[in-house]
Amino acid sequence: MYFEVTLAEEIWQSKYRFAPASGDGDEDYGATALRVSRAIAEAEAPDVREEWQGRFHEAIRDFRFIPAGRVIAGAGTGRNVTLFNCFVMGTIPDSLGGIFDHLREAAITMQQGGGVGMDFSTIRPNGAEVKGVGADASGPLSFMDCWDAMCRTVHSAGQRRGAMMGCLRIDHPDIEAFIDAKRDPARLRNFNVSVLVTDAFMAALAADADWPLVFGGREYRRVRARDLWDRLMRATYDCAEPGVIFVDRVNQANNLAHCETISASNPCGEQMLPSYGACLLGSINLAALVENPFEPDALLDEWALADLTRTAVRMLDNVIDISRYPLAQQEAEAKAKRRIGLGITGLADALLFCGAAYGSGEAVELTERWLGVIKREAYRASALLAAEKGPFPLYDRVMLDRPNLAGLDEDVRALIAEHGLRNGCLTSIAPTGTTSLLAGNVSSGIEPVFAYAYERRILQPDGSARMEPVEDYAMRVWRSVRGDTPPPEELFVSAQTLKPSDHLTMQAAAQALVDSSISKTVNCPEDISFDEFSDIYVEGYHLGCKGLTTYRPNAITGSVLKVEEKAAAVPAPEPEMALAARSEDLQGRTYKLKWPDSAHAVYVTINDVETPAGRRPFEIFINSKNMEHYAWTVGVTRMISAVFRRGGDVSFVPEELKAVFDPRGGAWMQGKYVPSLLAAIGGVIERHMGLAQASLPLDEPVQLQPTLSPRDCCSQCGAAAVIKVEGCSNCLECGYSKCG
Repeated sequence: MYFEVTLAEEIWQSKYRFAPASGDGDEDYGATALRVSRAIAEAEAPDVREEWQGRFHEAIRDFRFIPAGRVIAGAGTGRNVTLFNCFVMGTIPDSLGGIFDHLREAAITMQQGGGVGMDFSTIRPNGAEVKGVGADASGPLSFMDCWDAMCRTVHSAGQRRGAMMGCLRIDHPDIEAFIDAKRDPARLRNFNVSVLVTDAFMAALAADADWPLVFGGREYRRVRARDLWDRLMRATYDCAEPGVIFVDRVNQANNLAHCETISASNPCGEQMLPSYGACLLGSINLAALVENPFEPDALLDEWALADLTRTAVRMLDNVIDISRYPLAQQEAEAKAKRRIGLGITGLADALLFCGAAYGSGEAVELTERWLGVIKREAYRASALLAAEKGPFPLYDRVMLDRPNLAGLDEDVRALIAEHGLRNGCLTSIAPTGTTSLLAGNVSSGIEPVFAYAYERRILQPDGSARMEPVEDYAMRVWRSVRGDTPPPEELFVSAQTLKPSDHLTMQAAAQALVDSSISKTVNCPEDISFDEFSDIYVEGYHLGCKGLTTYRPNAITGSVLKVEEKAAAVPAPEPEMALAARSEDLQGRTYKLKWPDSAHAVYVTINDVETPAGRRPFEIFINSKNMEHYAWTVGVTRMISAVFRRGGDVSFVPEELKAVFDPRGGAWMQGKYVPSLLAAIGGVIERHMGLAQASLPLDEPVQLQPTLSPRDCCSQCGAAAVIKVEGCSNCLECGYSKCG
């Protein structure tokens, strides 16, 4: 591997190194790999333990196989943490006591390091009668608020806040409120949310029929299926959520349909699980298996891929036996079905090495070939493990007729028929954001390369920060092989340049060869039309996808940070005029405002647009690391920007803001009393527009780093550097991942 030492070492130090307060810890990553392989080998018989430890260590130490972060951080440490990344909680009962019992179970699970998913469809709708107490029900969203508050409080494994997925069926009477919930920037911030869409609904959509909203056998009302779909698509178009899970397809394709029903997924969508279901994850690094990258004879070593797959299946199966479980129900479920999630990472880089552009026909062919090897060898390994250690307790021969097994090679089917399977489900493609960085910043999971170069914020031991240039693994290899020769644009495509159809093509090709599901984000351009956007989900359904998540840069989920150092003076407002559409680059200024009552500075960016009458404000963005300000700054940003874009005389905007007073009191700033932080922002706008001389203590305009598109603020470091990859929010600056 071509290794990016500085960044990978920082990731290892901060997230995966075992460094106890007393006693020996991990000296380097090699020691971490040895610790993990030794712990996993403990599940083997004593006479073969050393042999398997050596094979496990060989796979891990060179990043050819990357166990999920929970395994790397927790295995062999003796800490009271789970090695499973994700869980789906039990079926929530429709009673107050039962609901809060399940809230407690979710808190315990997250405390030990597991992300959780819940189906809230079992809770009666808002306004429904609660017999015996003479009251009306508050509905599932009110209880989701309770989960959200709990998640803000409970730190996952003592390091970071847990991740959650909230699901609701498309026929639940509260579905419209659920769809719109995350339009409120202050609500359900700790949730990813997905709508469980049935085949019956998709048929009603195709027929332009009405759709019943039901609960407990009672039909509450009917809506037009097209109107409900448009509402769902509009919410996703505007704020990137909810996602969609095609729940009937999930159950129809499930290996374990004979003994379970699935109604929810883990936080990032790659594992659809039953009540108390758990899955541990690990990824084969395809980029590490390509020989002679960027040469005409570049080739992925399929023999090595097959051998590595067999080793990885054994490793993950062993983790089931050595892991702790937050709840007894989770342990019983995991050991009854022995579900694992073997996936891949580095796909986009491996395709680049072989000269195939992501999304192309050649890329699809290679992806199907490589995943076909993994599927075949994973089932072969599981059957041989069943012969050695016994099949999973709920194995049934009926599984041979399930879709994922029906197309296997005859020799593998014969092994399964003779011995059964050790594992109920075997493959899944999960997010690998941080572990991919650990492996030298290989492309993440099944995603295309997001950006070939960017800067990452690295925290230092003394609390300061430095910016570290980060380069994609394939780009570094290109430079080592081809020197200064510019990489071909038609090959080095990225999430910024691909069409949505390219994403869908790759996801659908992979889904056909994966047992569970795939964590993937279809990145869309900001200017994509709504009709074209909504067709992505219909096309994904017809292509066989089990779930879909998209991201389109938008005003709700982020703010533009690209500014110029200087801007021309803004003339006095002219009579109302139509403003031009936003160009790709705008000039503007960013002001740093220090409010005495806030621990962090507030940055106010005002961008201008050229009109026939001269320059005038076009948009405003307000950012701060103090997340207490998040909700109202987003609201103010959107409202003021909307006023600016309408044109006309906007001089009233700073005047209105300057009149706002804070009942808790304002502040004296350089001898002048300012009644509120909003009033101070009004003064910034007034100064920028040239309507008054500077009357507030503002720092000089600051130059911010350009970004590719609007982004969320990170809940950990406050930077507006959050991207959505593999269905999961990841911060480019501090490395925080919502999915753990």
